[in-house]
Amino acid sequence: MEFDKDLRSIQEVRDLVAKAKAAQEIYAGFSQSKVDNIVKAVAEACAANAQRLAKMAVEETGFGVWQDKILKNLLGSAITYDSIKDLKTVGVLSEDNEKKVWEVAVPMGIVAALIPSTNPTSTVMYKTLISLKSGNAIILSPHPNAKNCILETFQIISRAAAAAGAPAGLVQCITVPSQEGTSALLKHRDIGIILATGGEAMVRAAYSSGNPALGVGPGNGPAYIEKSADIIKAVKHIFDSKTFDNGTICASEQSIITERCIKDKVVAEVERQGGYFMTPEESDKVSRFILRANGTMNPKIVGKSAQTIAEMAGIKIPAGTRILLSHQTTVGKDNPYSREKLCPILAFYTEDSWESACKRSIEILNNEGVGHTMTIHSEDMSVIREFALKKPVSRLLVNTPGALGGVGASTGLQPALTLGCGSVGGSATSDNVGPMHLINIRRVAFGIKELSDIRGNNPAPDGCTRTDNACSRTEAKTPSALSRADIEAITKAVIDRLSR
Repeated sequence: MEFDKDLRSIQEVRDLVAKAKAAQEIYAGFSQSKVDNIVKAVAEACAANAQRLAKMAVEETGFGVWQDKILKNLLGSAITYDSIKDLKTVGVLSEDNEKKVWEVAVPMGIVAALIPSTNPTSTVMYKTLISLKSGNAIILSPHPNAKNCILETFQIISRAAAAAGAPAGLVQCITVPSQEGTSALLKHRDIGIILATGGEAMVRAAYSSGNPALGVGPGNGPAYIEKSADIIKAVKHIFDSKTFDNGTICASEQSIITERCIKDKVVAEVERQGGYFMTPEESDKVSRFILRANGTMNPKIVGKSAQTIAEMAGIKIPAGTRILLSHQTTVGKDNPYSREKLCPILAFYTEDSWESACKRSIEILNNEGVGHTMTIHSEDMSVIREFALKKPVSRLLVNTPGALGGVGASTGLQPALTLGCGSVGGSATSDNVGPMHLINIRRVAFGIKELSDIRGNNPAPDGCTRTDNACSRTEAKTPSALSRADIEAITKAVIDRLSR
């Protein structure tokens, strides 16, 4: 009897969870050194296959540039490993001898990892490494449009983990992906935590599953070029970011904001470095391809080059154009240029001062991408400080490419491909997610005070007499109101009744 795909997917999920639970129970007893050996073996296997998997991802999804995906794969493997290899994640993490409190690492159990099509292979590597480092099992739920490259990455990881001594079933992947199967995974009672990277609907589903979840919202980061900035370097950083893998990293810039007093210099430098400012008519044609009828981003433009997008829209652009730009004055859900665009398209806003640029940045972020990331290019520390205090983002990146800075490649942030957006962005964390987000902390606390120490000079309750170490309560004794004759008469009456 042949079952429908959704039923096969659901049953597969149930089987995977059962295997993962058994494997994680064994893995939870591994020493730190055994865990670290497995993590190292997985990272090395991923790095060794970075180029092959990068090419597979582009061939299957059509998103991005394979040369850039090599770097993403190295970020998800070697760079992530280097940042976590010395973390203590097993057993007693710390002992505070003064407060007499111990902190003990407790794995969350099974990590349900949603894998997007924009960064498929690198996200598998990264999520697996941080899950294994924190003592957890992991089940990968692949995006259907990137199934093959995700499964190949999983196979490489699975073989490396097994060879290093990992229990069977510690790393697993859904082979029959479906919406029903993913839903069954997210809602399974044995899932410890969900790592959700993907579309807004999928992240919402993760948070409404009933299980703990760490999800990320859309990025829509503006890049502000302030008048004190090194304009040549600022434009270079923005272009390096927005063209990296054709803009598929959610921390990449989505708009440029600059001041009127330097606008002409910025425009000239943008054009010199390969930017093309579209006419209003050309902007209108391209805008029709940015969003779908339901208001969500059109996947046809995701990770495509400027030239490919221009051809789809039917406009001609100069040879060598790297980024398409559109002059804009409004922000709103109906203005696609003020929304997230995971491709080499930028909105361009001009403001009269840094104060109005600050307000415009907030307006853009509140329209979409609140809590995520923005960049500022400036040498004025007072302006940078004002932006740091006021912007509703979890990462304010200074004088660096947004895509590379946000994921920790060009900054000192934790290398990560899951970037929390904080409560303002609907996320449970504002951090770049790492192994310590996948561990519960058990605290062992020794008594260091007695009740009398805590009470101090405050009075004890009524009827309570204070001693050095205790409080004792005595009952008041009152003389009986009955005479001896009364007691004897009552006793005789009771005996007579019982003898009848």
